[in-house]
Amino acid sequence: MKKLVYTFLILFSLTTVFTSCREEKKTPEEKIEETMDEMQDDHDEASDDVKDAMEDVEDEIEEVKEESKAEVEEMTDEQ
Repeated sequence: MKKLVYTFLILFSLTTVFTSCREEKKTPEEKIEETMDEMQDDHDEASDDVKDAMEDVEDEIEEVKEESKAEVEEMTDEQ
């Protein structure tokens, strides 16, 4: 009786493992939608990167303006 129960337990376990590990097949529509979502995410990331770079450039320009203004003031004060 024990052997029979153990046999069924082992068969049940193996069946569960193999059926739960199967990869689901996607329809072409699902694949297209997934690809489009990935492309949208990539586009959004690139857009954010460009915005960040533009903000950095603006900050640099403001910094150079302030430095130039300070240097001009120093030169006019010396005269």
